[in-house]
Amino acid sequence: MPAARVERWVANFGDRHGGASLAVRDGVLVGTAEDGSDFTAVLPFAAPYGGPPDAPSFAGAVASVVPSDWGVLLVRKGGFAVARMAGETFAESKTGQRHVQGRTKAGGQSQQRFARRRDNQARQAYEAAAEHAARILGAGSRPVVVGGDHAAVEEVLADPRLSWLSVVEPWLPVPDPRRGILEQAARDACAARFDVRNAGEAS
Repeated sequence: MPAARVERWVANFGDRHGGASLAVRDGVLVGTAEDGSDFTAVLPFAAPYGGPPDAPSFAGAVASVVPSDWGVLLVRKGGFAVARMAGETFAESKTGQRHVQGRTKAGGQSQQRFARRRDNQARQAYEAAAEHAARILGAGSRPVVVGGDHAAVEEVLADPRLSWLSVVEPWLPVPDPRRGILEQAARDACAARFDVRNAGEAS
């Protein structure tokens, strides 16, 4: 949830559930309603919240914890997107797609040839993603939010040129990374994460 929506959301939560009290526990804002419903709100970039237990202060913290220099890396088989961010502004970015052959129902040697071809195509796609990530994100340690396909992201991050990156939450489960997906991913990375449990739901 973006900082601009936090105060209204917390007020609406109280209205829907007969009032609510707020507390800060272990770096997380916790809301407990009169009807037994509750929510937890976590700052972006795995930042702990240590401010007062009120919505305006938490909303201000959401905006203030966005780093001045950070990155986004999204990878799926055959596609990638990488950006270097200055706060919530794009400083430099690149998206790319490479063809990776789909699976085949053929058997025997044909299936093995298809598998080798797919593996080679995927490896080339990951190498291209790593090349652009190393160029755009540059040298030095900075936080990076990642997403896409777990195995694909791990393959790219295994490149020694990216070993200095510090991967931070949240993980972004995105579809094939294109420009619009990258822009939404950057917004999501800067948003607080709210988890709501309504009264009567299983823990």
